[in-house]
Amino acid sequence: MTYPHVRHVAAALPLVLSLLATPGWGQPVAAVATRTRAHVTALASDRTDGRMSGSPGEQAAGDYLIAQLQRIGARPLPGRSDFRAPFEFTAGTKDGGTTLTLECAAGRAGCAPRRFAVDRDVRALSFSDNVEVTADLVFAGYGIVVPESQNFGYDSYATLDVKDKIVLVLRYFPEDADPQTKAILTRYSDLRYKAMAARQRGAKGLLVVTGPNSPNAGETIPMSFDTALSGSGIAAASISAPVADAIFGSLGDASKTLAAAQRALDSANPHVAGFAIPTATVRLTPVVTRETRTASNILAYLPASTGTVSVARPWVAIGAHYDHLGHGDHGNSLATKDDAGKIHHGADDNASGTSAVLAVGEILSQATRKRNVLLQFWSGEELGLLGSAAYVNRPAVALDQLAAYINFDMVGRMQDNKLTVQATGTSDAWGRVIEQANIAAGFDLLLQPDPYQPTDVASFNQAGVPCLNFFTGTHVDYHKPSDTADKINYEDLDRIVEFAATIARRIVDLETAPTFTKVEQQADPGGGRAGVRVFTGTIPDYSTEVKGLLLSGVIGGGPADAAGLQKGDIIVEIAGQAITNSYDYTYALETLKIGVGINVAFTRNGERKQTTLTPGARK
Repeated sequence: MTYPHVRHVAAALPLVLSLLATPGWGQPVAAVATRTRAHVTALASDRTDGRMSGSPGEQAAGDYLIAQLQRIGARPLPGRSDFRAPFEFTAGTKDGGTTLTLECAAGRAGCAPRRFAVDRDVRALSFSDNVEVTADLVFAGYGIVVPESQNFGYDSYATLDVKDKIVLVLRYFPEDADPQTKAILTRYSDLRYKAMAARQRGAKGLLVVTGPNSPNAGETIPMSFDTALSGSGIAAASISAPVADAIFGSLGDASKTLAAAQRALDSANPHVAGFAIPTATVRLTPVVTRETRTASNILAYLPASTGTVSVARPWVAIGAHYDHLGHGDHGNSLATKDDAGKIHHGADDNASGTSAVLAVGEILSQATRKRNVLLQFWSGEELGLLGSAAYVNRPAVALDQLAAYINFDMVGRMQDNKLTVQATGTSDAWGRVIEQANIAAGFDLLLQPDPYQPTDVASFNQAGVPCLNFFTGTHVDYHKPSDTADKINYEDLDRIVEFAATIARRIVDLETAPTFTKVEQQADPGGGRAGVRVFTGTIPDYSTEVKGLLLSGVIGGGPADAAGLQKGDIIVEIAGQAITNSYDYTYALETLKIGVGINVAFTRNGERKQTTLTPGARK
């Protein structure tokens, strides 16, 4: 629920073989107590190892899905011989051999260059560009810039000229600041924000050191999991205390040390300034290896029983994401310290939804069908809807041929008979269809018109397809290893399957397909008050590598929509700030003011254009 590749076929084989012994593999579901228990048990078992995208566990889960699809008579999509539809994604970064050489300033005698090795003394930051830079140094304190819109004056660069320089900054934020000040500065202390601030002021490179008064004092910064498909537009690395000491030592002034500089800054006094270090030059060569992997969506269909010539939009799609968090080591786990690194089983998220698709598919396989039924299982959802976005960008079935898309995401932990149905505003047809189906089902329904949810529905809504999403709510086991198959409410999960199958059969048999309705984003009340944040109504595409921010769509009625932005546009500049990726865009938003129009430059079909966007407010 948000590179050169090796398919790991040999590694996945033991998992696949072990799953063959799991109840439900290739066997009729009627042999077990419910329509869904065998599926959830198999998909959320230790054998699938948490189903991380691109892993052997994901491949084993995919093999299970394919076996079940074949059992109910589903076929690969027309023109394809394989149920798998692979796509590449960024799976992480590692340092490939970064080096830093501290050189003597021009004209300085009696000084020899010092070369520092990767990991212990220098390590690239995960978002660094792979470009060698040589430049003079400027120490810029904590490298924090608080936007004027926050009415809080703090700019580490206020008195400094860093154009064509390498900037040295401290990690984190002033350690001794009062709580209120620290809360503000923390928001702008992210390393990507610091890199953007340096780049926007003309710096060629960024070095980050953890000061002696901070946690992890003097250590280089581990390369974090970073799903960005591009760098930050600047060479960037972390350095150890010995490297920083050598830099400060070149000044030949015993009073100018890293410790002294941090002490002066740690009160958060905005008038404490950084300073140039004219006595040394740095040659930085960051080497970031961005690892790509291949994950696979699983796609199949049940052909219509009768000819589809007489029906408009002759396909109905039903889907769910089948990936999960693996061992939770990519930053999205909520596991306690004691459970860190354990298999995240993902029984509710989203073996439950995956099982619902299989079960609905089985019901529809036994019925007459006026439309083809497309069964879709997404990978990469937990990394940002990657699988469904990849599909929508290159659909195997033309999107204008889809009558509807029905999605399941976390439907296994119903409480008090409450079922949430989201995206009901995407077609006027949904109200009546849902009401009729619920006569027999008897759920206490919560209908949410909003399709702008962090589920795979978002991908199809932007493509103009009427959508529904079924959801039973979060719980204490969400994104933890404890989300296990024994906690699923199978009786209610089966009821959801019957309910959804009734709706799906209705759409399959309609002579006239549901008409898509674009849901307008409702403005949040209370704009202009403290605590609101800027809202632009853009929906980034995280699955495609471009220089800038590629839009997968815009929220209907939002500021971006009003400004004329649309799907496929690439934002390259906002209010004078260059945008090279989604992180730049996020940080640029902090400089905007609610209700004040700003210039946005973007490219459309290769042509640079400009528009004025007026941000709104959202809590």
